[in-house]
Parts: sequence; C-alpha cells; structure tokens
Amino acid sequence: MGFKTGGLDGILQPMGKLTPAMIKDLTEPGRYSDGEGLLLQISPSGGKSWLMRVQVNGRRRDIGLGELRHVSLRDARLEAAAIKKLAKSGIDPLEERRKVEIVIPTFEQAAKRAHAEMVKGWKNGKHTKQWIKTLELYAYPKLGKLRVDQIEGPIIRDVLAEIWLDIPETARRVRQRIGTVLDWSYANGFRASEAPMRSISKGLPRQPRKTGHFAALPHAEVPAFMKRLRARGLSSSRLALEALILTAVRSGEVRGARWSELDDDLTLWTIPAERMKAGAEHAVPLSAQAADVFRQAQVLRIKGCDLIFPGATSGSALSDMALLELVRGMDLPATVHGFRSSFRDWAAEETDVPREIAEAALAHTLENKVEAAYRRTDFLAKRRDLMKAWADFCLPPVKTRSRLQAERKNASAVRASEVAAPPRQPRRTVVRQIVQGS
Repeated sequence: MGFKTGGLDGILQPMGKLTPAMIKDLTEPGRYSDGEGLLLQISPSGGKSWLMRVQVNGRRRDIGLGELRHVSLRDARLEAAAIKKLAKSGIDPLEERRKVEIVIPTFEQAAKRAHAEMVKGWKNGKHTKQWIKTLELYAYPKLGKLRVDQIEGPIIRDVLAEIWLDIPETARRVRQRIGTVLDWSYANGFRASEAPMRSISKGLPRQPRKTGHFAALPHAEVPAFMKRLRARGLSSSRLALEALILTAVRSGEVRGARWSELDDDLTLWTIPAERMKAGAEHAVPLSAQAADVFRQAQVLRIKGCDLIFPGATSGSALSDMALLELVRGMDLPATVHGFRSSFRDWAAEETDVPREIAEAALAHTLENKVEAAYRRTDFLAKRRDLMKAWADFCLPPVKTRSRLQAERKNASAVRASEVAAPPRQPRRTVVRQIVQGS
C-alpha cells in the first residue's frame, strides 16, 4: 500500500496508490508515496515533484526524478523501476546518473585543459610548448582519443615501452605528464582512481645509467660544424642554433628572444629575469658574428610579432624539438645544450680567462653564497672580449675585398721599397767600420 506523510518530515502513513485524479486534488505540503519507494513531493509553495528513495549497499539514496509538470505518473513509475533494478544489483543509481551528466573528456581534451590551468604558474615558456609537444608525439597516437576513465595501466605501459630505452629522459617526462593528466582527471571527477604510474614502472625494463651530462661536441669540432650549419638554407631554427652557439645561452633563452631585448646597434642582448633559469637579468655581449645572425633574422620577421626566431606557426616560438631535430638531422652525436659545454671547455683549455668570467658568460650562479653576496659586477667588458674570441674561433672573420686589396697594396709597396733601397749592412759591421775609421 501507499503512504502519506503529515508534512515534509512527518511520519509515513498508509494510503492507497496514487492516481492522476488524486495527484490533482492534493494540495497539502508533504510527501505522498505511490509504493516501492516512489514519492510525490508537494512543497509549501505548492510545487509538485517526484522523489525515489532506495537503499544501496546499506546507504539510503534520495533521487529526484523531476517536476510533475514535466514527468507524468506513468513516466515516474518507469524511472523508479529502473532505479530499483540498479539498486538491487548493488549499483548506486545516483553515481550512475552523475556519470551520465558529466561529459568525460578524451585524454587529448583533458591534457589541453590540464595544461591550460597549470601553465599559469610556470616561470618560463619552456614547458608551455614542450609539455604538450611530448604528449602529442608519444602519447596521443595511442591515448589521445580514449576517454580518461578508460585508460588503465597496460595501455600506458605500451606507450612508454616504445621509447623507454631509446630516449629514456624523454620517456620519463612522458610518464610524468601522462600521470599528471590522469591525476587532474581524477581530481575533477572524470576518473574513479588516480593514475597507476607507480605500478607501471615495475613493468618496464631498467633504463641505462645516466651520466649526468649533456652530450657535447668537442670544441675543436665546433668551427667545422658551424660551416656545415651555415651551408643550410635560411630558417629560424638554423639562425637560432647559430645564435645559441655564438652566445652560449640556453635553448629556451634563444628561442624566446625578442627584438625589444636587443639594443639599437646590436652589441648587447638583455634577457629579462623572468626568462632566466636563475631568475636574474642577464646581459649578453654580442660579437660581430652574433650581431650578423640577428641581422639575418630580420628577413624572417613577422609583422606584429616580437619574436626574433618565430616558429612555423605564425607568432609562436620555436619548440625545443626544432633545434634538437636540426642537430640530429646533421648526424651530430650531441645535444643542443651540449654546446654550452663546448664553450666552457674551449674557455678552459684555449684561453687564460678566469673561471668566474667564463661562469658569468654562462649565467651560472655562484655556489659560494658569501662570494655571491659580495660580488657587484657581471664582468661585462671582460665577457665581451671572451665572446669575441669565441666567435672568432667558431667563425673566423672573413676578410672583405677592400681589406684584401689594401693588404695586397701594402705588401707590394713594402716589396718595392726593399728593391729600391741599398742593402743595409749588419749593425755589427757598421759599428766596426766606425771604430776602424776613428
């Protein structure tokens, strides 16, 4: 039999099953049972709506079915029967409804949303492009179109296994970023559990031991590489790599270089603190060769874009992979960052420049905090001489035609004067003759 309450929170009382006529006549606020847990609610304002009450695994669930004007008695009974069936099988109807109401994103959609939220807190632009780029290259092919609630350990392991030994450092980054996307999805209610990244690592082989250093080209081979690099067609990536080598800056610093950071005569490049790893402004003295690279970049300048080395997408910065792919394409057993080591080795082995000046050129912070506190100079003048010497080593200055002609003219004049003038006697002979004549 049905029940009627004496109010919204009153005690249920027996009553016959509801009929459309009864429902129409009911006006007193309260809950009226149709049986089997289906209740008609009448609010103090007179609004009528349906409520289904069930027990799921010992927990009471009150599930709204909609207002009477939108849901008829017949439809409410059908919906109530479906809910009761789910509850009997141990499935929480409320949780199932929430799943239906929530649109579960694909891994690609979740990655973009998670990235958009996290990028606001990142200090520099390196991660903004690289973070998504690694997922596009290595995760999207297998995971991109899958809903995040469908992604489990085995398929993540398959994604990582393909790159785990070939590019171990990148593979670890991909693992971490996949985990971040899935944890973000869990936190936003799109997954029932966090990412199973810890157990996945147990199913992957041991990676080769990392040496702790970036592969670097021996400094003696840098001039030959620069010659090969300059033989390639003009492009942002080629010019950016040339600028990186000649200035010994980091990849992100050169890829994010802006015209507004250069002085008018291209002798100084000032990188703002927010783009530096150490968080301090860095002044880079430009050699003639480095200045020439920036002049060449004028040809690639995009209207309204302040980037010196724009990427293929108008107005966007080059990706870290663009420079790495350029180096790999030239069959070079080195990394982009390794050119900083090449410069440091050259400074140590081929010059007598003090260590602190070479370290300042690399924008390295002093490990000795006391020494750092008392240092009041960035050695700009001395670094200018150092960077000129490095540039002359990498790209020996090319003599112009006018300079060659002047040197040849001077050489000819010297030879002519040597022919016209009588041969000079050795000093000792002259002295001896003077002594004999005295």
